Order: sequence, then C-alpha cells, then structure tokens
Amino acid sequence: MTIESRLAGFGAVPFSLGAVLPLLADYRRPNDKIAEWLRQGVLIPIKRGLYITGANWRNEPLSLPLVANRLYGPSCVSLEYALSWHGLIPEQVHEVTSVCVRRGRVMENALGRFSYYSIPSELFPIGIQLEQHGNSIAFLMAGPEKALCDKVMLTRHLQAVSRSSMREFLFEDMRMDPDALANFDLDIVDQYVASGHKPRQMRALRRVLEEL
Repeated sequence: MTIESRLAGFGAVPFSLGAVLPLLADYRRPNDKIAEWLRQGVLIPIKRGLYITGANWRNEPLSLPLVANRLYGPSCVSLEYALSWHGLIPEQVHEVTSVCVRRGRVMENALGRFSYYSIPSELFPIGIQLEQHGNSIAFLMAGPEKALCDKVMLTRHLQAVSRSSMREFLFEDMRMDPDALANFDLDIVDQYVASGHKPRQMRALRRVLEEL
C-alpha cells in the first residue's frame, strides 16, 4: 500500500499536519514530501496547518458543512446555507454560511468561501442539529427554526416589525413556501423571542409562524 493510498483513511475529514507526519516517519525530510503532495493536489490546504485529501485520493464525498465546522469554531452552519439545505429557500447557495460565538470572519480557500457571523453565546446552542453526510460524516447544522431565527436576527436594518412586513420579508424577499414553515417547532422561536435580541422582529416572526 502506497503512502498516498493510506491518506484515503482520512476520508473527507479535515486533518492537521500532525496527523500526516506519522505516515512520513521513514522520510528524512517529510516537509519536502508534503510540499510535493501540495503541488500534486494529493493534499489541499484549507487553512494554515489544516488539510483535506484531494478528490482522487478521497474515498468519501466532500462535505462542505464539515469543513466549515472545522475551519473556525465553535460554529454551526446556519443562515442561507442551512435554509437551502432544509429546502426553505429556492436558491442554491454556494457560500457556506455559519454562526459562531467568536468574532465573525470570512475565509476563502480552494474549496470555496466560508463566512461566519457572531451571535450571542446564549443563542448559539439553541436549535442545533447533528446532520449526516454519507455513512461516516457528521456535522453541526442549524435546524430550520434556528436558521430562520438567525437570518431574521442578523439581517441588518430589517424593518419587519409587524405581521404584514414580516410576511413580506419571508414570502416575497426570501421567497419561502408558507407550507414549509407550517410545522416549525415554536419552542425554539420562543427562546429567541425571550432572549431580547431584535425583540420586535422576533415577535413578528412568531406571530406569522403561529398562523400557518
């Protein structure tokens, strides 16, 4: 078995430089081999000291949400990417959007663009789900209720503070299907309302959802 084929054992999970070095124990200059792998696309750098195997050496499909979790944390995928994942908005989203408790930031690498938006720490764990990708990949993703609450809370200058203006935001601006929101867990929305962040907007959202 070649060293390159042993890299397939990492699958689609990002890994550190320290995880690679044991494979190169017989090399006098392991950094030279790593540089060669980078040139050949055997390894793809996703941030300093963090890698993923290239497509030809990966035995599992790439999971961008898992990469987003590992790039910057604690974080979970939310907002537009999660809304699209749950089928709540019609557009396909290419940028992976996440919420976090640290300072927000944007990161770009060979896999794409990953953006992180800061939310209050007490709201971060509310409504998070563990999602599966394939047989062995798991990552943190906002459930549909959290993804929508995060979107309302983080949309700058959102003036949707009445029932009618919130309906316009949801069903005209975001082009959501009312039927997709009909079975929302309102307990999660209530926790956002009780937090006191964007109170008028969150109460308007609650009123719209309870009518569906």
